Amino acid sequence: MIMAFEYAPAPESRAVVDIAPSYGLFIDGEFREASDGKVFKTVSPSTEEVLSEVAQASAEDVDAAVKAARKAFEKWSALPGAERAKYLFRIARIIQERSRELAVLETLDNGKPIKETRDADLPLVAAHFFYYAGWADKLDHAGFGDNPRPLGVAGQVIPWNFPLLMLAWKIAPALAAGNTVVLKPAETTPLSALFFADICRQAGLPKGVVNILTGDGSTGAALVGHDGIDKVAFTGSTGVGKQIARTVAGTDKKLTLELGGKGANIVFDDAPIDQAVEGIVNGIFFNQGQVCCAGSRLLVQESIQDELLDALKRRMSTLRVGDPLDKNTDVGAINSAEQLARITALADSGEAEGAERWAPACELPGAGYWFAPTLFTNVTQAHRIAREEIFGPVLSVLTFRTPAEAVAKANNSQYGLSAGIWTEKGSRMLAVADKLRAGVVWANTFNKFDPTSPFGGFKESGFGREGGRHGLEAYLDV
Repeated sequence: MIMAFEYAPAPESRAVVDIAPSYGLFIDGEFREASDGKVFKTVSPSTEEVLSEVAQASAEDVDAAVKAARKAFEKWSALPGAERAKYLFRIARIIQERSRELAVLETLDNGKPIKETRDADLPLVAAHFFYYAGWADKLDHAGFGDNPRPLGVAGQVIPWNFPLLMLAWKIAPALAAGNTVVLKPAETTPLSALFFADICRQAGLPKGVVNILTGDGSTGAALVGHDGIDKVAFTGSTGVGKQIARTVAGTDKKLTLELGGKGANIVFDDAPIDQAVEGIVNGIFFNQGQVCCAGSRLLVQESIQDELLDALKRRMSTLRVGDPLDKNTDVGAINSAEQLARITALADSGEAEGAERWAPACELPGAGYWFAPTLFTNVTQAHRIAREEIFGPVLSVLTFRTPAEAVAKANNSQYGLSAGIWTEKGSRMLAVADKLRAGVVWANTFNKFDPTSPFGGFKESGFGREGGRHGLEAYLDV
C-alpha cells in the first residue's frame, strides 16, 4: 500500500497587514467621512469576521470627487507624458514593495487563496502599471493619430472577484493617457482600493488625480449618471452593464463594458489528457470559478469522454478546500452569502433538470461561505447550468463528435468572452479559433493574462478592450 503524504498547515501571517477599524472616502488626496456619516462593514468570507467599517459615499460625495478630479485634470493632462510615467513607475514599484501586505489583505477581504493573490494577482497588478507607464510618452505612436488627447474624468466601477487587478486594468491606462479618475470598488471588497489610495499618496501623485469612493450600487449609479464624467468603464454583471448602457445612452460619455461569460473549454481526441485536465481545473476552479472568463462549459470529444472524466475526477479529488491564508489551499471561500446562494440555487437546478452531479469528498469549514468543486455530466444545451453564468466552482460537461459541432455548441451562448482549445494539431487550433465568437481564445492553456494583450468580449459579454495598446483607445479622444 502506498502511503499518501498530507500537507501540514502553512498559514501566511496576518501580521504583515494592518487593517484600521474604519476607513473614509479618498477625495482630493485626503480621506474624509461620508457627507451623511453613513458606513457599512466589510466581512472576511472565510470566517465571517468583520474586518473594518467603511464610509458609504452619497451623491454629494460623488459630486465632490468628480469636481476634485475635474480640477486636477487641467494640470495632470498638461504634464508631459514622461512626467506622468514617473508617477506610474513609482506606483508600480511601491506595489511590488508592498505586495506581500496587499496579497494578504486581498485574501482576507475576498476569500481567494493566498497563492493566487501572491503569485497571480499582485505580479499582474504591478505589471500593468509598469506597462502603461511605458506608453505615457508614446501616445503619438499608438496608432490613434497625431496628438491624441485625454477624455477628461473617468468614472470606473469594478467588481469583487479581482479587486486590485481590476483597479489596475482601469486606472493605469487612464492615467497614462492623461485622464483623472473616480473609482468605486465593489461593496464586499473595498479594502485593497483604499490601500491603493495610500499608495497614491506615498507615490506623491497630485491631489485629485485618483479618487476612491466606497459604497453600494447607489454610489455606482450616482457616479455613472454624473454630468461631470466623460468616460465610464464598468466590469461586472451583464444585468448591471445593461442598466449602465441605458443611463449613458443619449449622452456624450464614452463607455466600455466587460461583463459576464460562459466560456467553452473544447477538448479534442488528440489532446494531451493530463495537460488538458490541468487546464480545465485552472479554467473553472481558479478563484473558486468567480471569473468572468472561466471555462465553465467543458466540451469534450465523445470518444475520450470516459478517459478524460476519470482523470478529471482524480484531479478534483486532490484539490484542497479551506483556509485561504494557507499556502497549500487550492480553493478558497465564496465571496459573499449572496453569491453562495446563487451558486447553490443554480447547482440545484442542474440536478432538478436531470444532470448528474458529482463532487469530491471534502470537509468544508463550519464558518464562512463555501462550495465544494462540482462537476455535472449528462448536461444538455437546454439546462440552465449550461446557459447561465454561475460564477462559482461548477463545471458543466457536454460532448461533441466533430469540430463543426464543437464550434456550434461553443457559440450557442448569449456570451462571448473566452474559450479554450486543446489539440496537438496547429491547423485545427487555428481553424477552430477563427470560428469561435469569443474575445479571447486560449490554445492548450487557459486563464493566461498579460498586460500587453487586449481582453474583452462580444455579445452580452460587453464591448471595448482592456489591456495592451487597445486599452488606451477607450481613454483617448480619437
